[in-house]
Parts: sequence; structure tokens; C-alpha cells
Amino acid sequence: MRIWAIANQKGGVGKTTTTVALGGLLAKEGKRVLLMDLDPHGSLTSYFKYDPDTIEHSAFDLFLHQGKVPEDLPATLIVKTSMPGLKLLPASTALATLERRMVGVDGMGLIISRALAILWDEFDYVLIDNTPSLGVLMINSLAASQHLMVPVQTEFLALKGLERMMHTLDMVIKSQKSKLTYTIIPTMFDRRTQASVQSLRAVKQTWGNQVWKYAIPIDTKFRDASRLGVVPSELDASTHGVRAYKKLLENIRESETVNAG
Repeated sequence: MRIWAIANQKGGVGKTTTTVALGGLLAKEGKRVLLMDLDPHGSLTSYFKYDPDTIEHSAFDLFLHQGKVPEDLPATLIVKTSMPGLKLLPASTALATLERRMVGVDGMGLIISRALAILWDEFDYVLIDNTPSLGVLMINSLAASQHLMVPVQTEFLALKGLERMMHTLDMVIKSQKSKLTYTIIPTMFDRRTQASVQSLRAVKQTWGNQVWKYAIPIDTKFRDASRLGVVPSELDASTHGVRAYKKLLENIRESETVNAG
């Protein structure tokens, strides 16, 4: 099982789109893919037409057992999506209450790791969509993951959010003595605007080789796919956006092969 986290401490940068697009491409290859929503806002859950306000069972259930995860629980929380081979472990808005509920409970940073260990033989890939804030949910996600993707919108306000995310990542890696690798992914790129071009240049100058050498362009088909609740590659595999995500998928796999070697 490969576990990838998609996170940034700024909202609206393309985390959910990245999760859905990559998950859809992997499922189309015949991989068994689980998308996990750890954001109380539930954008990923809503994408597939489930309501995070009313859903009966969700990732929240994993945190209700004093730091342990019952063997039979994770599989019961998983629901179908519009695509065969692509499953969802949804979020509920109750996740927003975890910080105060979990005060003083040991082992709360490893709940997702324990849940995925139970599901290890059931999936080839797990992609985790994260809340845009540092807390027990993001700590869980980073602790469970082997690779982190950090989408960053190519506009200057988003660069400040990226600085915060990189600072957080540095703290987590040091505290956990983690070998977590990461890739910064420029998103919503519009080559027609000077602001977008300059922002992309600034990201690459600041973070160098950690930045994917291409960028995910603005693509209206992403919005159409979201409205229909289907992955972008199922709606139209030929768009600029989907082709960019295919390149990104190739890059992540190549970098994992290099790091493994």
C-alpha cells in the first residue's frame, strides 16, 4: 500500500481536486484506491454527493475508541464512489470537535496509521485529503503517509500559506524523526496573467527541487466534473488539466522509485 497525503494550511489551493484527479487516474489503471477525507468541511465527501452534515458513519468514528481502532471498524466506514475501484472513507463535520474531545488521550496521533494497517491488503493506494489547519487530523495524516503533496495556487497570497505549511512540515519531520518526502505542486496556473507567471517563478526560486517542474493549469472541466460527482479523467481525459495530473502521477512514482533505491 502506498499512502499519499495532500495538504496545505491554506484552503482553496486545489487539495480536493488533486486527490480526486490522481485517485481517478490510479483507479483507471486498475489499482484499488481509497480516498480518505480528513477535513471537517468535507469537500471530498461532498464531491461524491455524500453530505458531511448528515452522514451516519465517517472517519470521525475512528477516533472514538481511546486511541485504539477495532479490527472490524475501518471497512464498515468505506463507501462507493461513481467509479469502480475507487472507494471513499468520508468525513463528517463532527471532525471539527476532535481537538477538545481528544485532550489527554494517548496515541491520538496514530489513529489513521492504525486504521490503514488494518486495511493494508485491501488497497494499493490511499490518498488523504486534509483540513487546512495544523492539529490532530493533519498530524495523523502526516504520520501515516509515505509522501506528501502540497498544492499551492500560483498567486502571491498563497505563497504565505506555503511558508506556514513548510514550517509545519519541518517541525513534524523533526519531532517524529520522519523520512516523509514531499512535492510542492503549483496549481491553478494561468500563463496569460503576469501574477500567475511571477508566482510560479517565486515558488521555484524559493523551494527549488522540491517543486514539481510543471504546473496544473486552470481547467473549467474540473468544475464540471465536481458538479457531476465524477473524476476529471472520466469526464474528459484529454483536457490540459487531466494531462497535467498524468504527468504529476508519473513524477511522483519516479521520485518514489529513486528514494526507495
